[in-house]
Formats: sequence, C-alpha cells, structure tokens
Amino acid sequence: MKTKIKIPPRPLALLIAAALSGSALAADDIINDGETMVVHATAEDALKQQPGVSIITAKDIEKAPPVNDLSDLIRTMPGVNLTGNSASGSRGNNRQIDIRGMGPENTLILIDGVPVTSRNSVRYSWRGERDTRGDSNWVPVEMVERIEVLRGPAAARYGSGAAGGVVNIITKRPTNDWHGSLSLYTNQPENDKEGATRRANFDLSGPLAGDTLTMRLYGNINKTDADAADINTQQNGSYAAGREGVRNKDINALLSWKLTPQQILDFDYGYSRQGNIYAGDTQYSNANVSPGGLVSTLYGEETNRMYRQNWGVTHNGVWDWGQSRFGLYYEKTHNTRMQEGSTGKVEGMINNTDYSTSRLESWRSTGELNIPLFWLVDQTLTLGAEWNRDELDDPASMHSTDASGVEIGGISGDASSRSAKNSATLTGIYLEDNIQARPGTDVIPGIRFDYHNDFGTNWSPSLNLSQELGELFKVKAGIARVFKAPNLYQSSKGYLLSTRGNGCPNTIASGSCYLLGNPDLDPEISINKEIGLEFNYEGWDAGITWFRNDYKNKIVSGTDIIGYASNGNNILRWENGGKAVVEGLEGNVTIPLVPETLSWRTNATWMIKSENKDTGNPLSVIPKYTINTMLDWQISSALSANLRWTQYGRQKPREYAEIRNETGNMSDKEIGSYAVVGIGANYQMTKNLRFNAGISNLFDKQIYRENSGASTYNEPGRAWYAGVTLSF
Repeated sequence: MKTKIKIPPRPLALLIAAALSGSALAADDIINDGETMVVHATAEDALKQQPGVSIITAKDIEKAPPVNDLSDLIRTMPGVNLTGNSASGSRGNNRQIDIRGMGPENTLILIDGVPVTSRNSVRYSWRGERDTRGDSNWVPVEMVERIEVLRGPAAARYGSGAAGGVVNIITKRPTNDWHGSLSLYTNQPENDKEGATRRANFDLSGPLAGDTLTMRLYGNINKTDADAADINTQQNGSYAAGREGVRNKDINALLSWKLTPQQILDFDYGYSRQGNIYAGDTQYSNANVSPGGLVSTLYGEETNRMYRQNWGVTHNGVWDWGQSRFGLYYEKTHNTRMQEGSTGKVEGMINNTDYSTSRLESWRSTGELNIPLFWLVDQTLTLGAEWNRDELDDPASMHSTDASGVEIGGISGDASSRSAKNSATLTGIYLEDNIQARPGTDVIPGIRFDYHNDFGTNWSPSLNLSQELGELFKVKAGIARVFKAPNLYQSSKGYLLSTRGNGCPNTIASGSCYLLGNPDLDPEISINKEIGLEFNYEGWDAGITWFRNDYKNKIVSGTDIIGYASNGNNILRWENGGKAVVEGLEGNVTIPLVPETLSWRTNATWMIKSENKDTGNPLSVIPKYTINTMLDWQISSALSANLRWTQYGRQKPREYAEIRNETGNMSDKEIGSYAVVGIGANYQMTKNLRFNAGISNLFDKQIYRENSGASTYNEPGRAWYAGVTLSF
C-alpha cells in the first residue's frame, strides 16, 4: 500500500499521512512544496488490507443504525455472529460478538486501540460462561468514526485474547471549527411483548485556543425495555427468559493539545453506567427452583449495574527518523449485582436481593515506533511494547461457596479464609516489518513476545503476504500463532465452585464435586491460517477467503479427579483440555449497478467445521452459513434508501453430554434456516437537519427461546425505527 504526498526537506515527516490517520494531525500541518515521494505503509496499516479485515464507516452506521448496541451492526460482517454466553445456551439472551466461531471470550474489544476489560469483572462460571453483554456498548452509535473488525492472522499483533479476532471501535476526533449535534432515535416493535428503545445523545467539538488546543465532549442516554416475562413458550411450568433490557448513560471528554505541528498530546476521560432491566432468570424461572419464588418478583428491576471509568493520555509524534506513539491508560470497573447461587443447576440464579460489588482495575502503557528505511528494499519497521496489569477483587464470587470445616486439596472450604483478590501482569514486545519485496509483492513478518507473571513466556510469530496477479487480482495469505492467558477466575485458588452431583462431569459416576482454580495452567493457543483471492475493477470488488484455526490447550473445567475433600467429595480443577478446529469460507462482492447511484454489497460465511476434537461439540452454536446483502440507492444528493437481507443457515445443538444432568437428556432441537429483511431511508432536509427511518425484520420472522437445543435466544420481530440529527 503506497501513498504519494509532497514533503518538505525533512523527508521522514511524510509519515504523518499514514501513521496518524486516527489523530488530529493532518498532512497539511507540516507539508510544504517539495518533491513527491512514496510512503510505504506501516505493518499495522498493511495488515488492515488483509482478507480477514472489514471496516464499518460512519456512513454505514447512518444507513443502518443499530438498535442499541454496536454488536447489532458488527454481526453483519463476514465471519461474525452473535452467540449466547456459552455453547450450552444455558445462560440465555445476553449475546456477544463471536468471530469465526471461536466464542466471545476469544474476541478482543478495543476503543481507540486500547483494550476494554470490563466484562472480565463478571464471574466466570463452571461451564465457561459470563452473564454479560460484552464490551461493545460503551461508545454511543453516533460518536463512532469507524469500526475495524480484524479476523484471523491480522489480529495476532494485539496479544492475549485475540484468537478469534479484534473489534477496534474508533471514535470521532476533535475538530478545528466548532461543531455540535443532538440526535434522537427510537425503535418500536410491533409486538408489545418486545422491548422498545429510546436514545438521545449530543456532542460538541471545537477549538479552545486556535488549532493548538481542541476539545470534544459527548453524552448519551438510552434505554431498551425488557421483553415481557411470558414472551416465550411455557415449558414444565416455567418460561425461558426473553431479552433483558438495558439503561445506558455515558459522558466522555477529550482534550487535544498540538504541541507543534508534528506533536499531539491527547487527554481523555470517560464515565459510563450500564444497568440491566431484568426479564426473568437466564436459566430457570420455575418458582419451585427459585428460593421463595424470588426470581418472578424481580421482573423489571435492575439486578446488576456496571460502572466504568477510564482515563488516558496519548502522545503522537513525527520525527526525522519516523513516527512514535506512546500512551498511559487506566480503567476501573465496578460490577454491582444481586447475589447469585454458585452450585449445580442454580449456579448464576439470583438468590438474594443484597448487592455485592466486583472491582476490576486495569493499567495499560504502550509504546510504538514506526521507522521507514531502505535495506535492500523499501520497508517500514515497527517496534512496540505493552505493559498491562489487572487487579480483581470479587468477594461475592470468591466466597460464594462456603464449606466450613472441609479441607479441599489444601484449600480451606471456609469462605472467609480464602482471598477475594487476584492479579496478573502481562508484558509484551513485538516487532513487525512491512517489506516491499518487489513491486506488487508485500511481505509482513512479525513476532511478539509476552511474559505473564504467573504463566511465563509466550512467542507469537506471524507472516502475512500480498501478491498482485496482474492489474485485477491479488492473492493474500497469512499464518499466526495467537494465545490467550488464563483469566483471573480460572487461575485463582480462592475461586471455589461446587455441585451436588448433577453438575459433575459424566465421566464421574457418583459423588459431589468441587472445582478449584489452577495457578499452573498453560495459555490457550490457536494457529490461525487464511488465504484469499481478491478482484478489483472500476468499482467491482470481489473476494473469497479460506480460514482455519487449530485450537489447543483450551481451558475447561476438569474431568479428572485430582483428589478427595475431607468430606469425601471429588476434587477437580480448571485444566487445559483437548484440541478443537474451526474452518470455513468467507466471500464478498460489491457491484456498482449504476455508478454513484445504485450499488449492491454482499458477504457470506460458510462454516465447514467447528468442533471439539474430543467431544464433537461445537465451540459455539452458530449458523452453518450466513449471507448479508444490502442494496444501496442514492436517489438524490439529499435522499438515499437501502434494502438489507440476512439469511441464516440452520443451527444445530450440542450432541455430546458433558455433565451428568445432560446424560440421556440432550435435545436434538435445531433452528432451521431463516431470513431477516429490513428497509431504511435517510433524508438530509437541510445542511443541519437529517432524518432517518425504516423497518427491521420486515416479514416478521421471529425466533423464540427455549431452555433446550439450539434455541438459545430471541430473534425480535418487525419493528419501526426513526431518528433525527440536528447539527451545526
């Protein structure tokens, strides 16, 4: 990837055009008349041209605004689905971003390139589940400049947790002139049992001292109501919960100080509050299971709240020798929720209206240098380093199991004697090089070294290639070793879970079980591979990509007895399980039916394989295939319209029983193929007034959740949406 720009006598200042694309710096700040030279992009920029990468722009968001959460839009990218919090479906309608079938825990969420870790403050259950919406809803829809979705080898540079992929949410920058806007949005379902959405937000951006000091401020408030308690079909005297509601409040400020035309210092602060609106228990709403019928009395209440604060300072600079970026960041999350059961079939069920708070603090420091050079060929060398520390204090979860007087493999069953705290420090260094081996041939080797204070070292080499095949075709390929460090619940000796028997592995014939944390785990490893062919000709774009992830050391609740407690119960612990494989095809095509007026975009994903090699169960319950297509019509300079259609293939449930309670009770219910169609329009009435409206799920195709099989979520029916934005 090359960019031609004019530069002043200090030639390396030209890096400003490529290296600070997300910064307030612009080429005009430093470029004067001079010779024309060619800029070879950084490795990061080049990786974003690989086949496993998709970009969602602010214009895309305007055409099809998500109802509340950005995941509604991200799900329409190749290789992306929304799944429940586990392959078993036992925790219901909170759905998260799942890339290439690797599960939500292998999707790394970034905001402006910085990891977001709030979901890690949510208790990790016996079956590898978290009762969370994920971290895709901290930025209001209208404040997004673009979203980068990186899949496969291109995500390896981001370190732990990116085995499935990375979602990088880029926010809008401050402007050199005063601008502001007020946006209102509503989504109204036709079915009065489905929750409606209302959203309002504002932003203000402009100079405080010429173009030297600029600021951006935005605020957001939105609410989505919960589905009715009885929206789903009654089974065995109870209802599977519908979609939870949510209340969001966000405020964020960014101050950008241009020290010189080549140096920018950013200060940012954000505060967000997310509260749920309870729609019934995610596992059971049967009064015979719920203590005193408590669950049914909580409908419509806030049973958990997430408070997130973040601070950051970032320096971007352009020098004679290249470009630099350094940052210091702090994130604090308070996860306040009603107390939950921790044993067997009531694990995760609210059993007490008293609130407890899990506190997670995360410190981040990053540094990166991009240095263009000529050694045999043109190349841009990248050297980066990261330091991350997470500290968790979760007394409710760590002390949820109390077996006073019982000795459990050297751990006391007495909750008060076990520590509620755990921490981890992860340090990484990475080296990348974007090499133009010859005209039309780019090679991007990379290597990343990480050191975990508890789990030692990890090496993650990568290699990505791009080769032009004439003027119309390119072949691109990549391979990378990606890892995920054990989380703070899996690795903590103080985190003790128990079951009276039905929740034990089906390999254990009798007795109750305890599950211990394991400080001797190995990181999970995935070898990610892809190869794709691209075609480009006068607005026509097409491509097909094959991908395969070979997954090993997956951390699972143990199936081997490591000892017996003093009361005779079996002792298990978290352990590195067997191998898994994910394989599939992704394709895309863009056809300019009428140039500048009517275009047709389509992408598709076909899952060839997704299975645990030991059990045959999928890593995630996702469609066999997904097709997303959109017809975009620019009717006039002020009016545009679009037609969207998504076709989902069948979704099959797990087939192998993993716990005693499932033996002989596995459901064979699957979700058949179905389609969701939507239409929308945007009208720019005046320079400062824009309207949008549309209908989602035009043909009212609905999926209702059950507590068995693959029906683990509700697909909402037909709804009308409308929005207005007033700007200056």
